[in-house]
Amino acid sequence: MDVVSLGEMLIDFVPDRRGSLDEVESFRKSPGGAPANVAVAVTRLGGKAAFLGKIGLDPFGRYLVEVLEREGVDTRGVVLTEEAKTGLAFVALDESGDRSFLFYRDPSADMLLRECEINEEVLREGLVFHFGSVTQIHPESRLATLMAAKRAREFGKIVSFDVNLRLHLWPGKEEALEQIQRSLPLCDILKVSEEEMELLAGTDDLMKGAEALRAYGPRLVLITLGERGTYYQTADLTGRVPSFRVKPVDTTGAGDAFAGGFLLQMCDRMRGRSFDQVIGFEEELREVIRYANAVGAFTVTRHGAIPALPTKAEVFEFMYAGRGKINKNNPFPRPERKFNVYKEKG
Repeated sequence: MDVVSLGEMLIDFVPDRRGSLDEVESFRKSPGGAPANVAVAVTRLGGKAAFLGKIGLDPFGRYLVEVLEREGVDTRGVVLTEEAKTGLAFVALDESGDRSFLFYRDPSADMLLRECEINEEVLREGLVFHFGSVTQIHPESRLATLMAAKRAREFGKIVSFDVNLRLHLWPGKEEALEQIQRSLPLCDILKVSEEEMELLAGTDDLMKGAEALRAYGPRLVLITLGERGTYYQTADLTGRVPSFRVKPVDTTGAGDAFAGGFLLQMCDRMRGRSFDQVIGFEEELREVIRYANAVGAFTVTRHGAIPALPTKAEVFEFMYAGRGKINKNNPFPRPERKFNVYKEKG
């Protein structure tokens, strides 16, 4: 198993047109939820993933389990419950493809995940354990999430934390930041957006912000900058990897796609090597981030979260179109001529 992802899975109702929610007349059902998106991203790219979480025993919940199984995600850690219904999110898209959400989770099943419902057998099988902050909003699911992260560290796993902050779901900003900061010492890889870094670190300076976040314990901080690429920092390395130039259609799930691509590449490179060895070689770390940038960029060119996630072959075509034949056995083939289809932003 490459990645075990824990958290929420829900139904995104995606609009048929751009505009505010009160302007949209119809929506289509789409599977989503950040940690579930990450698990599917991994399997679409040729890896193995499992999902741990709680879903309502209702038509939407059964549909979501079918989606995971169809995508090849291990569902042994999925708990179906009649305690609450599956969460729903109505999505609005502005003219640039950026999205806003209206959630129906009062409570939803994912908020009721308990410590005793974490499948530790599955947890032991992954190289990487990945989690987010949404399941930390409710006290019960927070305990389950943090327990799973702690157990993963005890099992010797690399722990990845994508903050994925949804402030409007929390009782208040201060509580959200306090709980998230308590989670930072549990992770090896921390992924934040630029806005999340500013909130957590109290600065808009990337270097200073990353240093402040690393002080909590993460060995690698990744700050996604949208069309400007991704900033990275370890104890010894720092820099920015450019993004790919695309026309966004829907940014839903782009960060999850990035996370899935990054984590799978790390898993592939950690076979017989340590995490520190991989992130200590800057050229290799930049290649991994570039791949993750490509997965994220490709995702925004299609609608939805899980439906937009690319396959391994699609990512290779996207990255190397016009650069000679695609070598599917080598994720980073040498270019034979200049990149003339998709241009990277500098």
